[in-house]
Amino acid sequence: MSNGDIFVGEVIGTAILVLFGAGVCAAVTLRYSKARASGWIVIAFGWGFGVLAGAYTAAPLSGGQINPAVTIGIAVDTGKWGKVWVYLLGQIVGAMLGAVLAYLAYLAQFQANTRKEGTTEGTADEPLPTLGIFSTIPEIRNPVANLVTEIIATVSLVLPILAFGLTRGLGESGTTVLIVSLLVVGIGLSLGGPTGYAINPARDLGPRIVHTFLPIPNKGTSDWGYAWIPVAGPLIGGALAGLIYHVAF
Repeated sequence: MSNGDIFVGEVIGTAILVLFGAGVCAAVTLRYSKARASGWIVIAFGWGFGVLAGAYTAAPLSGGQINPAVTIGIAVDTGKWGKVWVYLLGQIVGAMLGAVLAYLAYLAQFQANTRKEGTTEGTADEPLPTLGIFSTIPEIRNPVANLVTEIIATVSLVLPILAFGLTRGLGESGTTVLIVSLLVVGIGLSLGGPTGYAINPARDLGPRIVHTFLPIPNKGTSDWGYAWIPVAGPLIGGALAGLIYHVAF
């Protein structure tokens, strides 16, 4: 694969991933959305389908890694680091593009970003924070616990992805990406509660950058004090998964 193919593939694939993921979060969160308050299960499946669509689309060009943690895990296992920077750059650019597209898809809802008067949600013109649509926010802010959660969740993603490569039937049938997408749904349902399961540094950092600059009314903070955790945790988890796979398999 050429550097150009890798970059284009990862940009497109990661953009689709984040478009679906941020899109489902917007659908569940924003006022005047038909899917408002439809819940965590909807979010988990939305992100899973984002992985499905993004990875399958990118696969012919780049292999469809669309996650720096996966890229690092593969590099740790194989020792091949020469093209890692191309993958990471494409993933960050794609994540930012996907966040912008999700914003445009829900533009009218973002422009109506206030709480309704007379509801339990607050008074008119009170801000309705939007960061959770784009990036992760912990339920309990504890840096050590949050970091550990992200590491465990990312190992739970990357180690099976690496092991799937040993399952000949998956590769021959072309269903590997489908299984990975269901794995992401499972991680969201089982391990997503504490931090919102970033498990992908690009998926969190790219949209957080976009959130900082988008002209969203009453958008609230972009929470840069927390931003290092959903980057460091998945990178550590990806590297650990690559090391475990290299030693044990």
